[in-house]
Order: sequence, then C-alpha cells, then structure tokens
Amino acid sequence: MKKYLVTLVPVLMLSFQPDSPSGASTPGSASMRTVSSGPIDELKPSMSQEKVETLVAKLLTTYHYRKVRLNDSLSSVVWDNYLKEVDNNKTYLLASDVAAFEKYRYQIDDALVNGDLTAAYDLYNVFRKRYQERSTFIKEQLKKPFTFTADESFNTDREKAAWPKSVDEQNDLWRKILKNQALELKLGNRSDSAVTATMTQRYNNLDRAINRIKSAEVFQLYMNSFAEALDPHTNYLSPSNADRFNQEMSQSLEGIGAMLQEDGDYIKITSVLPGGPAFKSNLLKTNDKIAGVAQGDNGPMVNTMNWQVDEVVKLIKGPKGTVVRLHVVSPDAIAGAPPKEIRLVREKIKLEEQRAKKETIEVSDNGRTFKIGVINIPMFYRDFEGARRREEGFSSTTSDVKKFVEELKGEKVDGIVIDLRDNGGGSLTEAIDLTGLFIPKGPVVQVKESTGETEVYSDKDGGSVFYDGPMAVLVNRFSASASEIFAAAIQDYKRGIIVGGQTFGKGTVQTLIDLNQWLPKEPEKVGQVKMTIQKFYRINGSSTQHRGVTPDVELPSAFSAEEYGESSQPSALPWDQINATRYEQSRGIDDKILTRLRTRFDQRLKSDPELKQLAQDLADFRKAKENTVVSLLESKRRKEREEAERKRAAASKVSQVTAPIDETGSPNAPKKKKDLFLNEAGLVLADYILAVNK
Repeated sequence: MKKYLVTLVPVLMLSFQPDSPSGASTPGSASMRTVSSGPIDELKPSMSQEKVETLVAKLLTTYHYRKVRLNDSLSSVVWDNYLKEVDNNKTYLLASDVAAFEKYRYQIDDALVNGDLTAAYDLYNVFRKRYQERSTFIKEQLKKPFTFTADESFNTDREKAAWPKSVDEQNDLWRKILKNQALELKLGNRSDSAVTATMTQRYNNLDRAINRIKSAEVFQLYMNSFAEALDPHTNYLSPSNADRFNQEMSQSLEGIGAMLQEDGDYIKITSVLPGGPAFKSNLLKTNDKIAGVAQGDNGPMVNTMNWQVDEVVKLIKGPKGTVVRLHVVSPDAIAGAPPKEIRLVREKIKLEEQRAKKETIEVSDNGRTFKIGVINIPMFYRDFEGARRREEGFSSTTSDVKKFVEELKGEKVDGIVIDLRDNGGGSLTEAIDLTGLFIPKGPVVQVKESTGETEVYSDKDGGSVFYDGPMAVLVNRFSASASEIFAAAIQDYKRGIIVGGQTFGKGTVQTLIDLNQWLPKEPEKVGQVKMTIQKFYRINGSSTQHRGVTPDVELPSAFSAEEYGESSQPSALPWDQINATRYEQSRGIDDKILTRLRTRFDQRLKSDPELKQLAQDLADFRKAKENTVVSLLESKRRKEREEAERKRAAASKVSQVTAPIDETGSPNAPKKKKDLFLNEAGLVLADYILAVNK
C-alpha cells in the first residue's frame, strides 16, 4: 500500500461487493418511489453537501485507479446516469421535461468542481411534481374495475423506450402498467377485490416511501451518478447509509442468512451467507427480489413492494425454529412469470457452516470407475485476529482444505475437484496460500496501483507441494475476485483443468474513505466514499478484470456475459495486460490434452441424455427471456403464464444441480439431487487421468 493511500484510511475490499451500498435506493426509478397527493416542499441542498460535492470530485479525480478528467464527455455520462436513476423506466418525466434540462448536460463537470447542485435538485423536484400527478392518476384508476378482454400487449422492458411526449401518452402507458400488474395478481387466483386491495396497498407504500426521501438521499443519488461513471464499484454513501453499510448490513441477517438492499420496487438479495437457511435450502439466490413476507405456515403474505430495507428486515428476522415465507422474483424470471413462494426455517448462523466441506463422488468413464474427491469452498475466509495472535488452529480456508486433501489422499481418490461456484471472494492471503498447496513455488498474482507501480504476491510455503495429483477447478459466472485469482493461477501454471463457465471478472480492489477526515470542521457526519484503487493481474500479465477466467472446458450456462458479471456494466474498468512474471509451468497439461478433453465433452454433450436435456433447457430459457412483451388479454396471458412456468421449471434444474453439499449426514435428510455440473467436472478429470496414463 503506497503512502498516499494511508491518508485515505484504506479498508480493502476484495470480495464481490454489491454494486451500490445497502439501502442506497434509487428514489425515482420507474418502478420507484411516489409522492403523496398533497402539496410537497421542494428539496434543497445544504452548504455541507456543496462542500462534499467538491471534495468527492477532487478525491475521485485524484486517487481513483481510472485517472479521469472532468470534461464535457464525462459530464454527459454523469447526466445520463442521473436521468436513469431518477426515472429508470421513463414513466414519470415527459419528453419536454428531459429536453428542458438538456442545458445542463455539459455543465456537470464544472458544477462538481464548484459545488453547484442546482441541476441535480431542479431535476429531482420536477420528478416529484410529475410523480404527484401520476399518483393522483393511479388512485383514480384503482377506483375502476380492470377488464382484460382487449387484445393488447405491454413491453415490460422499457430500457430503450422513449419518454412520453404528452400527458395522454403517459396516461395510456400507466393504464397498461396498472393493467399488467392487476392481471398478474388476478392470475394468482386472487379475487377482484383482493387485486384492488393489493394494488392500493402497493401504491400507498409508494406514497409513504417518497415522503421519506430527504435531501441527503437526493444528494447520494446524484453523487453516485458521478461515482459510478468511473466504475461500478465506486460509490458515495450518505451518513445514514454509511452507518448501515458498516454496521448492520455488513453482517448477515439473523434468521435466514442473507444481505439485503433496496432496488426499485423490491428488496434485493445482495449475497447469501454460506451455512444459513437460505444457502442450505438453495431456494434463495443473489439478485433475487423479495416482493412479500409472511410469518409461519399460515400467516398472510404482506406485500413489501416499495418498503424500506429496515422494515423488511424486521419482518424477516425472528426466533430460531420459526417459519418465514417469502414471495420471490428471480432475476431470470421470464416476463409474465408469477413470484414464487419459498419457505425457510430461521436459525442461528454458525460460523463453521461457512467453511469448506468435502465429499467424494464416483464417475464412470470408458468402462472404468473413478473415485473423485470434491472440496467445496463457499468463500475465502481467514480469522485475521487469530492469525495475528498466532492461535493454534485458527480458522482459514487453506488449513481446512489441507486437512481435507490429507483425508482424501487417505481415501485413495483418483483426483480432486475444487468447487468454487458462487464463491464471491474473500481473503487475498487465503487465495495465495491455497494456491501454494498445489504448486512448488512462485508468484500467484500481481497487484497494480493507480500510479502504475506493480507488486507481485508469491507462494511462501518454501517450495513444497502438498498435493501433486490430478485436479480440476469448477467455476461459474458468480465465481469472483479471490476465486478468480486462485483459478487463474492454477490455469497459468497448467496445474489443473478449469471447468465450468466464464467467471465474474471483478479484478479490482476498493477502499473506504471517511469524508469527515477531510472536512474536520464539519460538525455532523458527511458520509463515505468507496473507491477503486488497485487492479489485479494474472502472473501471465493478463488482467482478471472484465474478462474473468475462461475455463479450459466450458459447460452450458444460463448466464450471459451481457447480463451478468463485470462486463455487463458500462463503466467497468477495461481488460488490459502488463508484463508477465517469471514462473515455471507444470508439464502435465498441454494443448493436445486440452483438445482431447474438449472433444470428449462435446461427445457427451451430444450423447448423454441428461446433459443434452440440460443444454436444451438452458438454450430454451435464454431464448424465452429475450421476449419481454406480455399480452393484456386474459386468455392469451394464461397461456403465456403456463409457458413461462414450464420454462421456469426447466430453468430450476440449473439451481438444483448446484445444490450445496448436505453436511448433516442425517439418515432423514433429503437425498441430494444429482449435480450434473459437478459430475461433468469429475468426468473431465477422469478423461485427463486416462489421457496422461495412456
């Protein structure tokens, strides 16, 4: 860490972080907050916020890894970001409103330097006025019964849509929005009165939420439009959200083991804690959205759309052993698909359940049965305090994996698969030390500062190899950061076969900056900035940023790079390359062997019924997701819904095949479903063993 960074009070963040801070809602997204129908006062910036604006602009243009200049080009990007944050689905503002504010497009760079917040608050106050008009219109519409006999449709994806040109056009748009929402509820076997009651509650929630939006939230929204123009992991956190980010939401939610944040209408799952009920059930995933919460097996489902995260947390938390039911909207949900209901039993999250687990599987290849050891690592954990005190047996990924490898060697396994699927990262030290178990010695990762200086981090175990047998590393689109460092090193050394999907591509490190240290005379808290300061590079010189790690043998996936991962973010730092370090590759893997393994996999993909069906289901699912237009004619919509349910059932197989290992050992525990991806990783490893022993 270089000297200038010490003044920033760095708190390094290596793992896959949520792209926006906990509770950092977007008060004007389409789906967003609403204003009560009564008169509202205009929001105004404070003098303190004007100082913070200037400070954040200085910090980000001086210390951020991406050395950007405040100019008209960046100004235009920031303005587009802000428009998107305020009216993401283009349903509140009129085209004339947007046109009237075009005068600010190339002035934001100067405003940031001068502490001028006029544009930000002028636009947001116009949004509040427009929403007040929409709120009145919505209430009038909800007084009338909905009919679903007209053969018309609605496009649920408005990303490329234009802002309405007139109030009449806007009224028709909202008529369809409300009709679509009502039809979704009706098809869920709700009576007309229940549909109206639910819709009324939903928009009352909206009214209540917008009334809570204060100047600090608008300022955060605007500053994040600037910060996230630099890269998706750079954020400004208002004082209240900084406290929440650092304290409450940095820990798992007691009860189900998940972290939440506001995301438009919904509360979104930002991470699922290994070992918790959500993780073990395999029913709740990162980026799932919560639309309702119910208590017990028979309690009524409370619609939580447009609630604040704190309120939803209170509903989800509860005593150990009690039941909570959630209405969940999957990020992969096909247009028209209803929310799914899941049931979880709350429990106390045990630290040891977050740790690595092992099992053995058997695969048959060319008439021979292979015994494959599997070590599942949900995160790279390390008890830093225990390590500092040199406590014997302190918790660490490397020590746990070392113990499992020893046990698996005793069980005479033919090879070992390290399963890093959905592992979002963690300790860099552990990624380096774990790599050291499988290589003799040498560099593991390079870290580059924004100044251009590069530091090489190497294996420090003295040149010993704890396991030199056949190995594979199983990854997917949500293997990120430290997982990518380990997988990349194993691949670069040609020490093992990387199997699965292209990884996330987060090759950056962030630091937290307390802005009060730079404004010591401010009597109140002014918030924090999370800023990208370093970038990771493989030992071959290639960045893990943006591209991630490409597997040697690529398996079918439901997740495209365009939708998920770093490359889906417009402001993501680019992939680039630096000089390679000196390292000695293993001679066990060459291009000829990799070609053989890919050929064998392609043959199975064409002949194995289960693998064939999985690939077809994933292809069908991806195609179905592309269609975002739904019918508002009830008879047609029912057929669409049935088809969406069928597609979702097929897609759920993807979730089932990545179910976590059942570590209970209980004879009454449900039988673990066959994990096709893990089985395939075992077969690839078996192919490798056969290839090198020919």
